[in-house]
Amino acid sequence: MEKVRADKWLWMVRLFKTRTKAMDACNAGKVKIEDISIKPSRDLHQGVKMTIKLDQLKKEILVLDAPKNRIPAKDVPLYYQDLTPPEEYERVKMLRMRFETRDAGIGRPTKRDRRQLDYLKNFLDSAEE
Repeated sequence: MEKVRADKWLWMVRLFKTRTKAMDACNAGKVKIEDISIKPSRDLHQGVKMTIKLDQLKKEILVLDAPKNRIPAKDVPLYYQDLTPPEEYERVKMLRMRFETRDAGIGRPTKRDRRQLDYLKNFLDSAEE
């Protein structure tokens, strides 16, 4: 495997939509190797374990190879192995479920709607304990 810049590799294996976003993530400290933030110009090689923070998900990956160009989504498993534990995906799924969503255009909840929502939240919180 030839050496390739970290921001370019992250973009080529479709972890980030643009190379600029991959570079910004590196500069913001969201991409780490052995708990040390890396610069976008860091050369990556085979066998490196990386931790990448994508929104609320902490994704752990193992670099397997470097593609020549940006690759199709179906070829992604050839270039890195996802080591993220399933519990992390479940945690993110639960975080997304906790937010209330309302259909667009139906307006704010009425007083009656608010009371029903509060009752349901209290009921679910007491059931978790």
